[in-house]
Amino acid sequence: MTRSRAHDGAVDIAELYAAHRLSLVRLAILLVDDLASAEDVVQDAFTALTRRRGAMDDPSKALGYLRVSVVNASRSALRRRRTARAYVPPQEVGPATPEDRFVVAEEHREVVAALRELAPRQREVVVLRYWSGLSEAEIATTLDISRGTVKSTASRALAALERALDRQEDVR
Repeated sequence: MTRSRAHDGAVDIAELYAAHRLSLVRLAILLVDDLASAEDVVQDAFTALTRRRGAMDDPSKALGYLRVSVVNASRSALRRRRTARAYVPPQEVGPATPEDRFVVAEEHREVVAALRELAPRQREVVVLRYWSGLSEAEIATTLDISRGTVKSTASRALAALERALDRQEDVR
């Protein structure tokens, strides 16, 4: 990959890619639940950023742009998947592949299973807050919602996660 500096102050996409690709893939995996789709989503986000590099002169905004692109592309991927599966029930998740192991340690599988039960918006807020470590303001900007909506959605999502984890514990 070549450096993409149009002029001083422009975004260095190669450095951005090296520094943030893995965290963006992890974010996308938690949203789309598929490594191949997650990698495609992130690659598309970087491609879009490359096309916009003239308009993206502030490097501090580039990572935010990428997060928004990843979340929006993940939503689109899920909509396409939902449409394709309209009359076919979702397949059971098979045993973890080596690629899955680097993302989710064994002791976190129950939490990820409970996370999958959340509504899409709740899952997005929880993943952005607790996995990506974004602030309420950053989440609000990324998802184009108010900070109050972020707070209430996070509260409801955590309560739902607690109930789901309690159910899983009762089953064991």
